[in-house]
Amino acid sequence: MRWALVRIALAVTSMVVVAFAVPLGMVIQQMANDRALSNAERQAAAIGPALAITSDRDQLERAVASTEAGAGQRIALHLPEEWSENPGIIGGSRVTGADIAATVRDGRAVSLSVDGGVALLQPIAVEGGMIAVVEVFVPNGELSAGVGTAWLVLAAVGLALIIGSVAVADRLGRRMVRPAEDLAAAARRLGEGRLGVRVPEQGPDELRLAASAFNAMARQVAGLLAGEREMAADLSHRLRTPLTVLRLNAASLGEGTAADQTRQAVDKLEREVDVIIETAREHRTALPEGRGTVPVEDTDVAEMIRERMDFWSALAEDEGREVRTAGLDGSARVPVPRTELVAAIDAMLGNIFRHTPEGTAFAVDVHSGDGSNAVIVLVSDAGPGIPDPDAALARGHGDGGPGSTGLGLDIVRRVAESTGGDVRVGQSVLGGAEIRVWLSRDGRATGRDGGRHRAVRRRARA
Repeated sequence: MRWALVRIALAVTSMVVVAFAVPLGMVIQQMANDRALSNAERQAAAIGPALAITSDRDQLERAVASTEAGAGQRIALHLPEEWSENPGIIGGSRVTGADIAATVRDGRAVSLSVDGGVALLQPIAVEGGMIAVVEVFVPNGELSAGVGTAWLVLAAVGLALIIGSVAVADRLGRRMVRPAEDLAAAARRLGEGRLGVRVPEQGPDELRLAASAFNAMARQVAGLLAGEREMAADLSHRLRTPLTVLRLNAASLGEGTAADQTRQAVDKLEREVDVIIETAREHRTALPEGRGTVPVEDTDVAEMIRERMDFWSALAEDEGREVRTAGLDGSARVPVPRTELVAAIDAMLGNIFRHTPEGTAFAVDVHSGDGSNAVIVLVSDAGPGIPDPDAALARGHGDGGPGSTGLGLDIVRRVAESTGGDVRVGQSVLGGAEIRVWLSRDGRATGRDGGRHRAVRRRARA
């Protein structure tokens, strides 16, 4: 496009220069010719007074020699034949007698082309009604005086106009083409997987709109990929719950080839799940904008915990863990999908079995007072606790040792924040870690002041 604009500007400017310069040059040529002939007419008219007062040949010769053209031997005086004293020609003539006779007969000035220039024949009436003809020779140099310089000036001006128009067209072309080139380069980088690429919104209105649309598309693509990678990591993390059961059951199989193969298969499967989670975590980008704004169905927290405790209580019994629950008799509904809530509960309980020794007691409490806008879930244990709560809640920064992906508490945090709630990690009354999950019933983060938190903790300890 850029070179097309340059070629168009070059062609248009060249046509304009030719259309104006050629006629202007021809006018200058004609003006120079007219100027030379006018000067010749003045030279011829200067002889008229001498012809009017005398017919003496010597005096007429002196009159001819006194003119500028006469001094240059470019004037000839053709006297009438009726002048018997001194008829003939004064000076050197370049025309024929027929030309002189035709001029006398017509009685008007005429210009004739001769070798080296133009001869102006000017008839002048003298005494007795006779006609004398003054011949003035105008060389080609005078007919074209200044024309060459004028053509050079016109050519220089035309060339400057062409260069200027090409430069302006090239600058405009760069201004129009550069945003398009940036957009094409950004599209190539986006195709190569560089999801953070963006295009400056500059240039003409159409290109600015295209750049804005591209940036919106890039953000949407990055968001969709981030959501897919996060979902892959979360779904993979959910596999750790049944894998924990398999690992614990495999540990109780005793010795033997089948038992060893089972344990090896479970270990391999756990490693593969960890690889999937780590890969998804390494390639994750920003979450899609507007996440969590889609309406979801309500789920009963107490019912879900009862169901999941039926599952985990068997493992707790096998490992000799004392389990205590409270607040599961009533109903506590929150705007969280069933699968998300199950994943959060399994993540908290699974961490207890994965990161605390066998025989460690734990407790699950649900608090939802009448008229309260929140449901609080407390999961506490008597294990070693969590040394760095902030790092534990950060996605991908698990500190549970080998096999920890750091996604468990992040799943819990995102479920809580999707309702407008939050997650806090602290020390439980059992001596280990306490995970407090605040779930808002209507999706608004209200009433979460420090006094309410302390009151809940006091009731939980009681």
